[in-house]
Amino acid sequence: MSNKTGYKMTKIGEIPEDWDLNQLDRLALPQKGAIKIGPFGSQLKKCDLSTEGIKVYGQENVMSNDFTLGSRYVSADKFRTLKSVEVFPGDVLVTMMGSLGFAAVIPEGAPKGIMDSHLLRIRVNRNLVLPKFIALLLRDSDIIKRQIRKLSQGAIMSGLNSKLVRSFIVPVPHLEEQYKITSIFSTVDDAIQKIDEIIRRTQELKKGLMQQLLTKGIGHTKFKQTELGEIPEEWKVAKVGEICKSIVPGRNKPKKFDGNIPWITLPDIEEIYITSSKSGLKVSREEVKKCGGKIVPPNSVIMSCIGEFGIVAITTRDLVINQQLHAFICPENVEPYFLAMALMSQAKYMHSIATITVVPYLNKDNCNSIPIPIPNISEQKKIASIFSAMDEKIETEKQRKEQLEKLKKGLMQDLLTGRVRVKVD
Repeated sequence: MSNKTGYKMTKIGEIPEDWDLNQLDRLALPQKGAIKIGPFGSQLKKCDLSTEGIKVYGQENVMSNDFTLGSRYVSADKFRTLKSVEVFPGDVLVTMMGSLGFAAVIPEGAPKGIMDSHLLRIRVNRNLVLPKFIALLLRDSDIIKRQIRKLSQGAIMSGLNSKLVRSFIVPVPHLEEQYKITSIFSTVDDAIQKIDEIIRRTQELKKGLMQQLLTKGIGHTKFKQTELGEIPEEWKVAKVGEICKSIVPGRNKPKKFDGNIPWITLPDIEEIYITSSKSGLKVSREEVKKCGGKIVPPNSVIMSCIGEFGIVAITTRDLVINQQLHAFICPENVEPYFLAMALMSQAKYMHSIATITVVPYLNKDNCNSIPIPIPNISEQKKIASIFSAMDEKIETEKQRKEQLEKLKKGLMQDLLTGRVRVKVD
């Protein structure tokens, strides 16, 4: 029994008295295949796929909630043999392997298609529940996540199965309340999607400007041919190791992390400026000396030298880097931001000179040999300020998105449990 007026205690916790509690399979249409997993691997092989025909939907569509993605198709003849796994607008699709429990509703106007073996289809009884409400519960609610954890009994789950999904217990408000709840989340999701589009367009604009500004500069009319292509006559081309002091990390990893200097690895680079590591690991100057490491000072540029090239960052304080990274200390006539952008633009060149083993890598000589354009310091700063403004715009939009995602998470806890009720006209 609940201590809160108007609420009742259930298997999944406290919910409003006028809400029902139901097993998911009882909310599906009373027909064969209303809850169905995708075809077995033997039914849909790689050789059955083509670049045109009837669409095959997969996890990428559900996880991104974008049913235009993908280029896998089957012929009309193959489709007829897989008619039982056809999907229609209003069907709820759930990811069953890898990233578990993502869910999305096939939208109106989606191309005719089938689901692949990593998806499960739910056709809900719309007299009882809305497809979007079920997708919300499956995708984002702690109600379902807790059940998955409990049913997995601590094991590492490699995938869901239809029996497990059928057994999920879900709260069911009146349809009018479901409409209101899904409408609120749709508004938040639309706002997040618009921010994603602004970020994408700004990143594309920055990429285009990078090509323009690092080869044409600002206001030049005379150009010359160089190993980098056509650049302004006043510019020079230099190997980065000739103009910057190169810092190669020590070969040995520190044994103690009890200091105050952040220990930086490649996954720590997410933004153009870097101050700390995600792991929080820090080393002392004494430990750096013991393991043969080197301290990278502020306003240096660090870059990836193994695996994926063109990943760069500017240090804002003393840091220590591992062997995935290489660093350059900028002299007075080199603007760190400009150098970072110049190195980022040379990712293709880095791949061409890399040593290929299990993964490609650059040694010290490779790193130092990367050619970059050198305008005068005044023009470097002007170019850097343009890129910096665009990065600030991207960062502002990312912060807005983060705030909306926090709002959505809070709404999940409140609206999907009935803790906060929506007003129904």
